[in-house]
Amino acid sequence: MKNVEMTVEGTILTIKVDLSKEFGPSASGKTIIIASTEGNVAIPNRQEKVGLNVYRKK
Repeated sequence: MKNVEMTVEGTILTIKVDLSKEFGPSASGKTIIIASTEGNVAIPNRQEKVGLNVYRKK
């Protein structure tokens, strides 16, 4: 994962992303990647999975 922090308290999932970070352009070059789980990943100590991409236009 890039710039993604997940925590679970009870049944509440909290996802933290630092919006000031950048990881360069997307494959198409049209957007700048800010955070990504880089596919679907398991939520800590749970059966559910999450897929997340945060980006902005270039």
